[in-house]
Amino acid sequence: MTHFKEEQTLVLIKGDGVQRGLVGEIIRRFERVSLKIKAMKMVWPSDEIVNRHYDPANTEWLEDVGNKALKGYEKKGIKVDKTPLEIGKHVQENLLSFLAAGPVVAIVLQGAHAAELVRKLVGSTDPLSAAPGTIRGDFALDSYYMSDADDRAIRNLIHASGNAEEAKREIEIWFDESELHKYTLPYDEVVYDKNWEKKQALLNE
Repeated sequence: MTHFKEEQTLVLIKGDGVQRGLVGEIIRRFERVSLKIKAMKMVWPSDEIVNRHYDPANTEWLEDVGNKALKGYEKKGIKVDKTPLEIGKHVQENLLSFLAAGPVVAIVLQGAHAAELVRKLVGSTDPLSAAPGTIRGDFALDSYYMSDADDRAIRNLIHASGNAEEAKREIEIWFDESELHKYTLPYDEVVYDKNWEKKQALLNE
């Protein structure tokens, strides 16, 4: 069983984050909570990689996306005469186009509860609903109102894996095993060594 401290997650700083010069600020947020960068690179995604990332054969995911979109439409009082799957496929087309539109920075982060922690730091998918202090809440001003009106993907700076299982699949799409690096950081002992307190006490004797 993998130790909590070895959990990994994928982050993509999308084209809007790269072209707004927010890469350093976004990475700083992750490093401040002691998440370790296992791999990082800039890549202009090919059609192949974006299609693998947003799997067109995953009808369960497409329907889930469609249902979420339908709820959003209902909240705004908009009636849509399409099935969740049809809506999901259209949303996916916009996501594919957006992700392939420019260079992105792909990052593998490692640490305890990495996927959950990153999602918390990133904030709600809709920047308008994202809490202050989150990355999207502080730096993104788009909303589903605007993206729906313009029939495009929402520009929310980042993709973050939903959970550790999803992260594993996505990391394999974006990185080769050889690109993930093992190294230590000064804070590793403080964060993860179960005997840290005892070692500190010995220093005081």
